[in-house]
Amino acid sequence: MPAPDTRLWSIDTPNTSYVVAVDDHDRLRGLHWGPRLSAEQALALLELPESPFRPVIGREPRYDLSTGSAFQYGHNGLQVRFADGTRDLELAFTEAVEGDGALAFVFTDRHYPLEVRTRYRTRPDSDVIERTLELRNRGTEPIEVVRADSATWVVPGLDEPRLSQLHGEWGAETQLTRTTIPYGETVIGSRRGVTGHQSNPWVAIDDGAATETAGPVWSTALAWSGTWRITVEKGPTGSVTVSAGFGHDPIAIRLDGGATLETPVAAGLHTAHGFAGAASAWHDYALAHVLPHPGEVRPVLYNSWEATEFDFTAEDQMRLADRAAAMGCELFVMDDGWFGARVNDRAGLGDWTPNPDRFPDGLGPLIKHVHGLGMRFGIWVEPEMVNPDSDLYRAHPDWVYHQPHRRRSEVRQQLVLNLARPDVADHIHARLDELLSGNEIDFVKWDMNRPFTEAGWPGNDDPDRLWFDHTRNLYAILDRLRADHPHLRIESCSSGGGRVDFGILRRTDQVWTSDNTDAVDRIAIQDGFAQVYPARVMGAWVTDSPNPLTRREVPLDFRFHVAMAGVLAVGGDLRIWSDDEQARGAELVADYKRVRPTVQLGRRRPLRAGNVTGVQYDRGDTTVVLAWRRARDFAYPDPLLKLHVDPDARYREVRTGRVHHGAILASHGLDLGLTPADYASAMIELTREP
Repeated sequence: MPAPDTRLWSIDTPNTSYVVAVDDHDRLRGLHWGPRLSAEQALALLELPESPFRPVIGREPRYDLSTGSAFQYGHNGLQVRFADGTRDLELAFTEAVEGDGALAFVFTDRHYPLEVRTRYRTRPDSDVIERTLELRNRGTEPIEVVRADSATWVVPGLDEPRLSQLHGEWGAETQLTRTTIPYGETVIGSRRGVTGHQSNPWVAIDDGAATETAGPVWSTALAWSGTWRITVEKGPTGSVTVSAGFGHDPIAIRLDGGATLETPVAAGLHTAHGFAGAASAWHDYALAHVLPHPGEVRPVLYNSWEATEFDFTAEDQMRLADRAAAMGCELFVMDDGWFGARVNDRAGLGDWTPNPDRFPDGLGPLIKHVHGLGMRFGIWVEPEMVNPDSDLYRAHPDWVYHQPHRRRSEVRQQLVLNLARPDVADHIHARLDELLSGNEIDFVKWDMNRPFTEAGWPGNDDPDRLWFDHTRNLYAILDRLRADHPHLRIESCSSGGGRVDFGILRRTDQVWTSDNTDAVDRIAIQDGFAQVYPARVMGAWVTDSPNPLTRREVPLDFRFHVAMAGVLAVGGDLRIWSDDEQARGAELVADYKRVRPTVQLGRRRPLRAGNVTGVQYDRGDTTVVLAWRRARDFAYPDPLLKLHVDPDARYREVRTGRVHHGAILASHGLDLGLTPADYASAMIELTREP
């Protein structure tokens, strides 16, 4: 709410306040981000010696949130170039507009016809604040937008600020690291055309002492699936700002006369309850305000890729479906190799019609067989790609990103289609709509396996636009397909976890976390993933042992228990599983289905005791504990695992009927009964006694 005659506003959530003010120079300044303040307390910020109305000479200024810069020093989150070459902005505050849970501050340049709107949105059930930036060219001459970050968040001064981020690579995505923030600028991002394996558009800041359950944490997540950057800047006095936006250096986008550019959402969150508290708040936000079908629990799927790769027939897929159904799987997904001339990875991408040799009668017989088994049917596509050996490329070689007089570098024997072109986007939508309309397909695994190279658009006078319009057109296609096929559910995949963010999750139902299905490696991958994204979207497969990638041998129960921490799936070659493995797999699938609502929709809490780690999920009166131990040291017994439960309640184990006092579980812990062998694991379901 605005404070009378002060040009100060408090953007309030249930538990926090973000207080901003417009100073005498029309700069929008951040004064407070932390526990919720009353109106009287917010006004008291103006009495502080560092308030925007009482600048202190020689002291570091607060950030100007309209431009993301501190008096044009340091990082500048909004950079434009006018037609006459002028680059500096001089913005005048025009008005503040409230309505529909949003607060927008409107600025206009004092000379040039540029309007800038900074918009904040809150919701009554979340501490997440969404922020976007909107630029409107009210003139006739184009304006070059060099940078337009969605938000610059001001974090209170901290003695030893620490940065948490997710880094990685293919097969090792979302690795969590925490490091002391150095002075100056720390920049992370992606220049690859997709969100990226190397970094994820989320960071968290704490005071260096926060734990999983206690301490202040400030975090932000960018809802964008293309190139992006987050700049964390620590000033000389220790203050920290975090600026997040789409794009990357040195690309720019032209804003023509009369046009508007709206940036993606940068969401910010403050909590006083540590890293697990922040993660839970992000999960709640995703389930309530991001996912298209948040209340659905995801089915147990079977994917055929690791069983068959490219070598299969329709009959082979039917036999796999029989075994998957017998195990209790609910969704059968046929992966790569079903279309065009796709008998290997060198041909066929772009030709989305069934391979006539493998499917002489089309997909209908296989789909009918799968549906007859009581499972839904899914299919793999990679619509943004094309093989040079394809009918599509032979007909339209100009439809790929390329530079004049330069080679077209192939990765995985494929090139990237210029989805920024309207005709290419229309073609992709039409082919997929035709596929979905002509077949009873329930689920699409949408893959995107390589980054952009030679990212050019010959003949276009604003070629950098491709970096933005590719992602926008991808979103538009997904939105149209979902609207026209409301029963359809979609998984986002990008060579594993290369496209995971709140932008793609607004249009998909789950994501493929990593091509690495090794259960031991997946513990760290899934832990990092869970810092911001909920279990409800985290695809997790049980595959063969030795693992196809790492060659590690891990027991079946261990593989299942790790995968049960997300959206359980089976991806092994069931044709070679023994009868005992099939039977045990069916038991574990049944276990998962029983606890699935709690895992996918409940609150996640990390657990650790010595060499034992795990997760606890709570929903209503049900608590699910999934725990694993890679090895014991010196044959020492496993420690008890302390749980996050009500000490005044009692809890009954569903499997054994044993009753535990909450006070003992919280202060001493739960005996998991793990076997002494390596790679031991357990799933324990507890019900709170009335």
